[in-house]
Amino acid sequence: MSETKIPYKIYLKESEIPKQWYNVRADMKNKPAPLLNPATLAPMTAEELGGVFCEELVRQELDDTTAYIDIPQEIQDFYKMYRPSPLVRAYCLEEKLQTPAKIYYKFEGNNTSGSHKLNSAIAQAYYAKKQGLKGVTTETGAGQWGTALSMACAYFGLDCKVYMVKVSYEQKPFRREVMRTYGASVTPSPSDTTNVGRKILAEHPGTTGSLGCAISEAVEVATSNEGYRYVLGSVLNQVLLHQSVIGLETKAALDQYGITPDIIIGCAGGGSNLGGLIAPFMGEKLRGEKDYRIIAVEPASCPSFTRGKYAYDYCDTGNICPLAKMYTLGSSFIPSANHAGGLRFHGMSTTLSQLYHDGYMEAASVEQTAVFEAATQFARVEGILPAPESSHAIRVAIDEALKCKETGEEKTIVFGLTGTGYFDMVAYEKFNNGEMTDYIPTDADLQPGFDALPKVEK
Repeated sequence: MSETKIPYKIYLKESEIPKQWYNVRADMKNKPAPLLNPATLAPMTAEELGGVFCEELVRQELDDTTAYIDIPQEIQDFYKMYRPSPLVRAYCLEEKLQTPAKIYYKFEGNNTSGSHKLNSAIAQAYYAKKQGLKGVTTETGAGQWGTALSMACAYFGLDCKVYMVKVSYEQKPFRREVMRTYGASVTPSPSDTTNVGRKILAEHPGTTGSLGCAISEAVEVATSNEGYRYVLGSVLNQVLLHQSVIGLETKAALDQYGITPDIIIGCAGGGSNLGGLIAPFMGEKLRGEKDYRIIAVEPASCPSFTRGKYAYDYCDTGNICPLAKMYTLGSSFIPSANHAGGLRFHGMSTTLSQLYHDGYMEAASVEQTAVFEAATQFARVEGILPAPESSHAIRVAIDEALKCKETGEEKTIVFGLTGTGYFDMVAYEKFNNGEMTDYIPTDADLQPGFDALPKVEK
C-alpha cells in the first residue's frame, strides 16, 4: 500500500463500531488469579460481589471463558455519539523527529468527558439503571473517570457520588465543576463523611489522598446505602472488557490499510486504557498468530509494574475491598503530592499483571518532567494538548522512534492517546514555569507498603 494513500486520520464507518466486546481472558492459558474475600481468603462468589457491584457486571467480572460478549443496543447507540474514534498518522511528529518510524495514535479524547473512560462509564451506568438502582458511587484520581461517569449517570437519570483524590480536587477545580454540572456530588478524599475517611485522616493528618483512600470511601457509601452500587473506572476485568472497543477499532483501521504494528504502547495506572488498546493484538499473540512488542508505561513516582511485588493485596487503603493478585506497591502507598497526573493507583489490573508476569508484555517507568517535555513537543507539532496520563505513552513512543532514527529501522509504532489535557493546566503551568520536579521513591519509601502486604498462601 502506497504511503500517500494512508490518510492523516483513519475513520471507520459508523456501521463498523464493534458490536461485541473482546474478553482477552478467554485466550489466556494462565487466567488471572481470583479475587479473595478479605475475611475468609476464599475466592469471592458472585453473591458476595453482588453486594458491591451490579449483577451483570459481576457476571462479566468472573467470566474467563467467553471470548466475545454482545454490547447492548442502548450502549451501541450511545457509542455512536463519539465513536468510532480516529486513528491518526502522526506525520508531523515523524517529520519533527526525522525518524523512519511510522507513528500512529488512537485518539480517545474527542468526547465531552475528554477521555476513553466514557467507554466503560456508559456501560456500567446502563447496567445499574437496568437493575433498577438509585445511583452509584465511585472514586476518581485526576478526574477523567468521575467526569465520564457523571455524564453517563446524567444520561440514565442516576445519582452519582464521586470521591475525588484530595490533591486532584484542589489542583483541578474545572474538572470537578464539570462533574457537578452533570449532577454528581464531588467530595475530596479522604474526607470526614465516612468512617474509613475519618480513620485515614486520623492516621495520616494532612494527607493529599490516594485512589486507595477514595475507593475505600466510595465502597463504604455504596454498601451502606440501599439502592446503590460501587463502580470502578479501571483495574477490574469488566472495565478492560468494555475498553476493548479501543483496540478492536484500532486493529480494524490498521487492517484496512494492511498495516501491522511492531510496537504498541499505552500508559498504565490501573490498566483500563492499556488493556483496551492491546486486547485484540494480545489475543493474536496468545493464540500464536502474530507477535507484537507491547509496552506499558507508568510514572516513576508510582511504579507498580517496574518496582512492585506480584502478590495478593487490598485494592483500597481502608482494607475493606477484596484482595487481588497484582503488581502492587502496597495498599498504604500514597504517591508524592508533586505527581501531576493520574496513574496513581498502588496496583495494577489482575489481567495485565498475569500477562506481564508471563512475559507477554514489558513495562517502563518515566519521570514527569520528561513526560511533560514529550507532551509539549507533541502539542506543538500535532495540535492536540494531551492529558498528562497519555503523555507517558507519548514519551516512550518518541523514545522508540528516536531509536529507529539511530538504527535506520522502519518500525510501525501505535500508542494510545487516552484524552486531552485542557483541565490539567496547573500541571502545565508548573512545567512551563520550571517549577515541576521529579520524585522517585527510594527502596526505603516502598518497603513499608511491602511489609504490610497481607499474608496469603496462594
